[in-house]
Amino acid sequence: MSAVRAVLFAALVALNIVPALAVQPDEMLKDPVLEERARHLSRELRCMVCQNQSIDDSDAPLARDLRLLVRERLTAGDSDTKVVDFLVSRYGEFVLLKPRFEWRTVLLWGFPPAVVLVGVLLLWITARRRAVEDSPALTSAERNRLATLVEGQNRDGSA
Repeated sequence: MSAVRAVLFAALVALNIVPALAVQPDEMLKDPVLEERARHLSRELRCMVCQNQSIDDSDAPLARDLRLLVRERLTAGDSDTKVVDFLVSRYGEFVLLKPRFEWRTVLLWGFPPAVVLVGVLLLWITARRRAVEDSPALTSAERNRLATLVEGQNRDGSA
């Protein structure tokens, strides 16, 4: 029974583990509303060193500089949009973890759904072809019987 409790305890502890974020206490703003906005923005911005991590998760010095810059701009009174626009103008669209939907990014956003649709269409066409190919042809006796049935209906005037 104690082994079950130990496993259960270990599972609960594992589920409660929260990933450590790179934000240092000295970076945090005193105003909780501004800090929450800064954290939200930090989760949407890419670390230019780590590439696939947000600046909120990255320990890279550049990520720290970007976190401080975001907080500095928010403290100066910039809106979230202004902060993001400033960083995009400085570092390019690549700084965004989720690129904006614009004419330049249509291929980026449209290609995956298009590939899925083409795949589904090809599967459907293949299934239809196989259904036609797999259907057995009528034997000569079946064709004669069918012809007799059709002629009988035509004589009765029902078709």
